[in-house]
Amino acid sequence: MSTASLTYLRDYLTSTLTPSNMMWLSTQLEEYAEKMEMPLVGPHSMEEMNAMLDEAERQIAAGETVPDEEAWKKYEEEFEYEEAIAV
Repeated sequence: MSTASLTYLRDYLTSTLTPSNMMWLSTQLEEYAEKMEMPLVGPHSMEEMNAMLDEAERQIAAGETVPDEEAWKKYEEEFEYEEAIAV
């Protein structure tokens, strides 16, 4: 979610919630985030790393990849969409 979208959501919530409701929501969000927080990259054994590389090579050989141009196009479209809804 873009910063502009988050700012809009924050402003909306602060204009509609009481201070006690904001405190409750903030606690709930913090607890949820702590439960859901997972490292994007963590320590892996050599066996795990080799298995991930083997899987990536298998996907490439099977043609299960997205061309770079297509991936960037999807990224740009998503970014443009987020910017459009933030306005």
